[in-house]
Amino acid sequence: MERIVDLRSDTQTQPTDQMRQAMARAVVGDDVYGEDPTIQRLQELAAAKVGHEAALFMPTGTMANTAALMAHTHPGEEVIFEELAHLFNWEAGTYANVAGLSARTVRGEDGIYTADQLRSVLRPSNPHFPPTTLACIENTHNNHAGSVWTAAETQAVCDAAHEEGIKVHLDGARVFNAAIALKVDVKELTKPVDSLMFCFSKGLSAPVGSILCGSREFIDRAYRMRKRLGGAMRQVGVLGAAAIVALETMVERLAEDHETARLLEEGLNAFDGIQAHRASRPTNILMVDVGGAGWTTEQLIERWSAAGIRCNPRPPTSVRLVTNRHFTPEDVTYVLDVTRDMVDGKAVAAGGG
Repeated sequence: MERIVDLRSDTQTQPTDQMRQAMARAVVGDDVYGEDPTIQRLQELAAAKVGHEAALFMPTGTMANTAALMAHTHPGEEVIFEELAHLFNWEAGTYANVAGLSARTVRGEDGIYTADQLRSVLRPSNPHFPPTTLACIENTHNNHAGSVWTAAETQAVCDAAHEEGIKVHLDGARVFNAAIALKVDVKELTKPVDSLMFCFSKGLSAPVGSILCGSREFIDRAYRMRKRLGGAMRQVGVLGAAAIVALETMVERLAEDHETARLLEEGLNAFDGIQAHRASRPTNILMVDVGGAGWTTEQLIERWSAAGIRCNPRPPTSVRLVTNRHFTPEDVTYVLDVTRDMVDGKAVAAGGG
């Protein structure tokens, strides 16, 4: 069988046996009527884990983020994003075409902007300008090699926003990776914000789902927005059961993904013309630039694909790699061996095993 090493995303993770067993025996009810006990337990567990009052299970992170934008704002208002934020660049423009918002961007260092930068883009109250009512941050920052906001950085931006009457939403798809990288309780990164989303279906390995957390009042509004977006589900405890296992058993092991990312980064950087980069506070995401080797993104993907190695393009000369629990130290060795053959000009063939 052709060997496949899938580094496109940690969304490739398969549910664990424990998750599958929990799904099979989940006690369920109609969640639209608020009668699914497994979902109720999950929402209570998730809210407590991140230090917020309430939570709402969502089928996807994009829906959770969109519902948050809609619950915090009104059409015609303005939201602040970091310029490479996932919410701004990679979620189909829902901030505009669904939530009806305009956007202003801030260029952060490694995707992390400061309180002063936030203040610098705020405009005075004027009927010519949309009122700014929401600022968004992303931790970890996908398009900045998984960079991490610290608790102090988060608190500073929240304080500045709140002084101006602006709410703060955290796109925390991989916020547990951030907490593991910093060796802190995740609450230190999540309590200052007004709302946050995190994913069960990335490194935590559940098959489906994200969750939106915030105050009870906010979640009540978000519940209505979820309905508008088509996210109300019925016996969804079958999915919630896997998410509970993810939250209870899969957080600490994220450190293993960070370690395989470190090994891969070090190995790739040993090749002339290849630059692998993780953020200064590294997690499980790498950006790899092969322009120095004379290759384009398309050429690298073609050559790696021939050996069963999959990655995410970042043209013109880069790719993104994301490690996960299925990517082992042996896979690191395999990727490095294939890449070494490429650098040496040898033909690349699919590996066995």
